[in-house]
Amino acid sequence: MEKRKINRVVVGQESVDGAGVKLRRLFGGRSAKDFDPFLLLDGFNSTDPDDYKKGFPWHPHRGIETVTYLISGAIEHGDSLGNRGVIRGGECQWMTAGSGILHQEMPLESDHLLGVQLWVNLPQKEKMVDPAYRDISGEMITTVEEEGVTIKIIAGFYGDQMGAIEKSYVAVRLLDVELESNREWILQGDPSNALFCYVFTGEASFGGEVVGPTSIALMEDGEHLVVKSGKKGVRFLVAEGPPLAEEIAWGGPIVMNTREEVHQAFKELEEGTFIKKGYS
Repeated sequence: MEKRKINRVVVGQESVDGAGVKLRRLFGGRSAKDFDPFLLLDGFNSTDPDDYKKGFPWHPHRGIETVTYLISGAIEHGDSLGNRGVIRGGECQWMTAGSGILHQEMPLESDHLLGVQLWVNLPQKEKMVDPAYRDISGEMITTVEEEGVTIKIIAGFYGDQMGAIEKSYVAVRLLDVELESNREWILQGDPSNALFCYVFTGEASFGGEVVGPTSIALMEDGEHLVVKSGKKGVRFLVAEGPPLAEEIAWGGPIVMNTREEVHQAFKELEEGTFIKKGYS
């Protein structure tokens, strides 16, 4: 079996988004082509509520799915479908923007906000599907315990176990993996799938190169991923999925296949016809 080698380590850059939320943008925009079918990853890691309490007020999305997963902290949310709620540590919000949705995400003050938001592209034929929302509690996430390793299956599968999201428009696999110190863990997968690992805490060797907190190990093609944890252990997110290899046209929170489609979306926002389903 061919082992996945590391393509490169991505540290991203400190950024400000929403109404003034400090975050680390690992990739997005032009850099997203190497992560297809994933479009963007933002990392949240702060013990100062002033970094994030202004939140992300009402804004639109079209053509993508957004996945927010927290290790600790809490985010209050609402959308134009009428959904309201709070996600907390160990929970996930999986939103299909599809033809169009308005939503807001407002982090609540906590001792430590730690987590990510990941954007998954929708295939061209599915860009305008009806918007949908899935609130994934901790109890819904399948947990697998192995010797020195804990795997939480957010989406996709691990061994013969399925995660909270068994199927979406793109067959992505998302795993929250925690290794005790000096452990080796091997993940089998489709060798042609895109795969990256985002480190929450600790450090580990991914395909032979050590990667630390708030950084990404972007892996090359291969049949299996080999991770070896450091002295303090490691906790990281595995994101894997089949590339779509389609044209991408960005319009901030709207991601389509052509500039004309992006312009049409913003025209509809101005005219008040953007929302096709739900409450405007």
